[in-house]
Amino acid sequence: MALTDTLARVDGDLAAGRIPMARQRLRGLVSSFPHDHTLRRRLAEVYRLYGDPAEAGRWMYLEQDRSADETAAFDARYTDPVRRMRALAWRGPEAAAGSAFAVGELASARRSASASAGRALDWDTLPDTGNGTADDGSFGQSLAALGCLAVTLVFLAIWVNGLVGLFD
Repeated sequence: MALTDTLARVDGDLAAGRIPMARQRLRGLVSSFPHDHTLRRRLAEVYRLYGDPAEAGRWMYLEQDRSADETAAFDARYTDPVRRMRALAWRGPEAAAGSAFAVGELASARRSASASAGRALDWDTLPDTGNGTADDGSFGQSLAALGCLAVTLVFLAIWVNGLVGLFD
């Protein structure tokens, strides 16, 4: 779907009060067009409708006219510099940001994240985890694998039991 068609749907969703759908569409657009500041602004507006200043601050982070309260809420939610860098959802070179302010904010976020990670990071090769703790999903993935194994063993036991019962 073309950008203009999706934006028209976002407008329709907002007019009809379907804020979650508008938010979902805008998140998809920002993911596809991370350099488009207008999309980021619109997404921040939707989060303001939700009353979520941290997310509004997230999507306005690269704008010079951003709200200090929203930016502080974003910084408080994403205290780990690598998670904050990932949350900005930027891809490509910082120079593509379009304004000196945005370039500076992106560079600052990258430098902080690189210092925290102990190695140079860039926007296209962020690590999977922000801080290497349990929030990286490894525990959840292990738990899911164990659950799948348990279900497989139960089905196998039922199948073997049925097979034995068939020949008795």
